[in-house]
Amino acid sequence: MTKGKVIQFRRGRHIIHERHFLIEAEGIDSKEKAGKMIGKSVEWKSPAGKAIKGKIAAAHGNKGVLRAIFEKGLPGQALTTEVKIE
Repeated sequence: MTKGKVIQFRRGRHIIHERHFLIEAEGIDSKEKAGKMIGKSVEWKSPAGKAIKGKIAAAHGNKGVLRAIFEKGLPGQALTTEVKIE
């Protein structure tokens, strides 16, 4: 299990992809290491204990940031919080 941090929504200039999030994982600092994480599951827990699950879809950029797609969109309060990657 690896811990990660939700950085931001996946977004463009005009569109925010509501279910896609960028995640920074511990110990992953290159595109090659991020590529090995594709397909792993991600789980975010709310302060109330409710869990929202997702999956790592791809690497984002060259510095090891991961793109995750969740089953539902995360709330805005999820930014800068912790997720578990298994």
